[in-house]
Amino acid sequence: MKYKNIIWFLMVVTLLSPMWAFAQADQTILVRATVRDQNGFPLPVAEIMNDEEELISTTDENGVFEIEVIPNSLLIVSSPGYKTKVFRVSAQLDEVILFSEMQSRQVNTAYQKQDQANLIGGISYVNIPELMQKNYFTYPLDNMEIFAPGFHGNIWGNNEYLVLVDGVPRDIGSVNAIEIEQVTFLKGVSAVALYGSRAAKGVVVITTKRGAAGKQRINFTTNTGVHVPRGIPKYLGSAEYMTLYNEARINDGLLPLFSSEEIFNYASGTNPYRYPDLDFYSPEYLQEAYSRHDATLEIAGGNDRARYYTNLGYWSEGSLLDFGQAAQNRNERLNIRGNVDMNITNNISAFADAAVIFYNGRGVNANFWQGAANLRPHRFSPLIPVSMIEPDDAVSMNFVENTSYLINGQFLLGGTQIEQTNPIAGIYAGGSSQFTSRQYQFNTGVNADLKNILPGLTFNSRFGLDYATSYNLSFNNNYAVFQPQWNNYAGQDLISGLTRFGQDASTRTQNITGNTFRQTMAMSAQLNYNTVIKEDHEITATLVAGGFQTAVSQMYHRVSNANLGLHLGYNYKNKYLVEMNGAVIHSARLPENNRRAFSPTMSLGWRVSNEAFLEGSSVVNNLLLSVSGGVLHTDLDIADYYLYEQVYTQQGDGTVFYTWKDGLNNITTISRRGANPTMTFPKREEINLGVDAALFNNKVFFNGSWFVSRMSGLLVQRSDVYPSYFTTGFPASSFIPFENYNSDLRSGFDFNLNMNQKVGSANINFGIVGTYYKTEALQRGENWQDPYQVRTGNPIDGIWGLRNQGFFGTIEEINSAPTQIFGEVLPGDIRYIDQNGDGRVTPQDEVFLGRGGWFGAPLTLGFNVTAQMKNWTFFAMGVARRGAYAMRNSSYFWISGESKYSEVVRDRWTEATAETASFPRLTTLNGANNFRNSDFWLYSTDRFDLARVQLTYTVPTEQFFGGNFIKGMNVYVSGSNLLTLSPNRKILEMNIGSAPQTRFFNLGLTAQF
Repeated sequence: MKYKNIIWFLMVVTLLSPMWAFAQADQTILVRATVRDQNGFPLPVAEIMNDEEELISTTDENGVFEIEVIPNSLLIVSSPGYKTKVFRVSAQLDEVILFSEMQSRQVNTAYQKQDQANLIGGISYVNIPELMQKNYFTYPLDNMEIFAPGFHGNIWGNNEYLVLVDGVPRDIGSVNAIEIEQVTFLKGVSAVALYGSRAAKGVVVITTKRGAAGKQRINFTTNTGVHVPRGIPKYLGSAEYMTLYNEARINDGLLPLFSSEEIFNYASGTNPYRYPDLDFYSPEYLQEAYSRHDATLEIAGGNDRARYYTNLGYWSEGSLLDFGQAAQNRNERLNIRGNVDMNITNNISAFADAAVIFYNGRGVNANFWQGAANLRPHRFSPLIPVSMIEPDDAVSMNFVENTSYLINGQFLLGGTQIEQTNPIAGIYAGGSSQFTSRQYQFNTGVNADLKNILPGLTFNSRFGLDYATSYNLSFNNNYAVFQPQWNNYAGQDLISGLTRFGQDASTRTQNITGNTFRQTMAMSAQLNYNTVIKEDHEITATLVAGGFQTAVSQMYHRVSNANLGLHLGYNYKNKYLVEMNGAVIHSARLPENNRRAFSPTMSLGWRVSNEAFLEGSSVVNNLLLSVSGGVLHTDLDIADYYLYEQVYTQQGDGTVFYTWKDGLNNITTISRRGANPTMTFPKREEINLGVDAALFNNKVFFNGSWFVSRMSGLLVQRSDVYPSYFTTGFPASSFIPFENYNSDLRSGFDFNLNMNQKVGSANINFGIVGTYYKTEALQRGENWQDPYQVRTGNPIDGIWGLRNQGFFGTIEEINSAPTQIFGEVLPGDIRYIDQNGDGRVTPQDEVFLGRGGWFGAPLTLGFNVTAQMKNWTFFAMGVARRGAYAMRNSSYFWISGESKYSEVVRDRWTEATAETASFPRLTTLNGANNFRNSDFWLYSTDRFDLARVQLTYTVPTEQFFGGNFIKGMNVYVSGSNLLTLSPNRKILEMNIGSAPQTRFFNLGLTAQF
């Protein structure tokens, strides 16, 4: 009950504690501050307005203003040519930093920054600091599908994307959200072309925070919360399992295994050690919730010569397991990130970044959740009480005295000859382990303004180095388990003997396993040219050479990407926009003569709102239409190096059971594939249309894209055009080469609609983001006999299986139906449709059943709403996914033989329940007929998730702290993964064989100094 009390405490205290301050908010405070630009210089021309946009003050010649305001009132600071800043005054201010209008609107794209108003070619972005003011999160891409159109776990239905952190390919987990300034999603071919081959399916560009000129700023953020499990699997207890297992044996024509007396004893629960009812999800092993804590300190500042930013963060998280050595399980992460920007001369600047991430995860040498999914409840008692051993049983007492693992001084570890090792005993006695990961990141570069050579010419360079290593340290113990022999001849259950399996042994040696390392080096150098002719014609050009190499332990060949890119741009009065992006790429995955290719793209934009017929419109404030297209060559779909070569493998390890001669030292040679010296790059060919609009005095914003994209030349071994004797199933061998043949089509649209409205004293913002895509296999090398099995023309994420007609009810129905070849069929088994009418149900009768959504749900809709009034901010977001299906094919549903029984078997078929049954008959012998892909097991994954709700209170620091030390403070409470609405909610919320999904309740505080 302790965690339930904590949860209520967090909710109630956080919601009620600010009420006193809110009641005192009618006092006034004197605010005196200086308005400065990003370089630290005062702006003497600035206006200060209230939330009604009424002028209440201006700055003097030194950029200083002085006013009296009510705490937490809204102020708007504006200066010509600079980005307006809107903020709530909760304490005395020292300065207000305004960025130039051009800089504040910049979006990080491929090797450049672009004005957000002129983005064409399929680009979305999210400014993380703005989002985190109302929505605290840690994972960089957490719920990004709610804010970034086109992103739905993948980008536009593609199956992978490149992640760049500060221009270098890095793990997404190597950076926390609080360290990030902006996340940009490059979706279209024009947007990604400059990054080369490995970026052809989309890029996520993460840009971390940097320092700015001005007084030193210190931010501190801390959070504490609890994870509460949801969707716990429900398995049958011992007595019910034994009863139904008997039924399964009877169905198979066998005698029952368990007597009625045995089942009664297990059901009574009078002696759980002799008649165990093992429940892995009971409070004996799991706690009600587990905690998570984090804290982050940010320090930033600088002047016109140098700017700096430092981030120090730590988080710690426990686990649900609450017994044995697992009670100490905990994951910890410490990160330190820093950067500095230096102006070396008036024309040369440089930067240096460094980050280190230390991660430790303490665990045990046992898989508890796998055991929870597979170990049957009646098999054994995990603990054997010493108190129930007969005192005169000297042999058993000798076991007790000599065991190394007497649990709590009262119990021996239980087991059987079959369960000599089990996860519960392993957690008590099997030893512990610690996963250790270390990551080191470094960036540096030089930027130069070459205006002395040519006005508008600049140079940028970047070098990045990453090194990551991980390993597992463990103490591995051997342990003995004991199976008791029970008696009741004295009217009391006693143990009259113990059988020991295994031995207690520990070398007390720390073992190191799983050593891995990864090293990435990335470099780029670019020349940029930007000029404006007669104030109407803006011309931009970039020539960039870039690439990276990643070396991974136990891999011979490094993953490489090298390309030479060219960008040309033209902008006429912000009305007509033209961009040409192209790259010459190189890949060692192809034959020597085909390792280079050119990827051209072009984008056109037309700002219709700048035309005479729309100028001054009271409805349309901005309307930009764009079209983009091109061809990208990529090696992403070339699975490995040297696929173009003929490969023979020698095997003398016994895996191949035929030989060329008698006697010893037999070596067989097997062909794996034929050679293809003409192999070329697969290609992404695409066209997309875009629209960006601001309507009704900038109260409604809309942007969207429509795209159609073809991946052609995908590699495949075409068994449909080569003789069957070119390949064998066992031993696996083939003379068929890989060739460029398969082709896929993806098409769809995305959009973002955002509306702002003031209702009374509350500011309301509502946003909806959507992504829809469909896929089609345009061309496949296949030779199916029946047209309904042809993959061409069907979705590439298709689920295929048999169609069912319910259950067989009688032997007569079975005899009159087509023969099902998957084993013996009896009443209560699933009846399938013979699609081709040949009188037999075989795999040739499988048909398309639905889309799997393997690259993201076909339709993803994200919703977010923000309501702000005085010093309160309410934020909520949710996401809906629709159009995909999945199979109920885990061990929770596919139950036969000696499997553990879940609650689904209660709805099994019997003669009495033939009309209402939703599960096949129980069997211990044959599950091949029932447990195979078919629409019987198909279910929809349509769902709506209330992803997060957060309530934030801005503390009036002037009243509490005088505004001298603490400049601002927010307190917030939030909940994540709160609600799932779906016809199959129980399945979607439930994990089988892994830790349960959780809801997360959090209390946080952020303060500025």
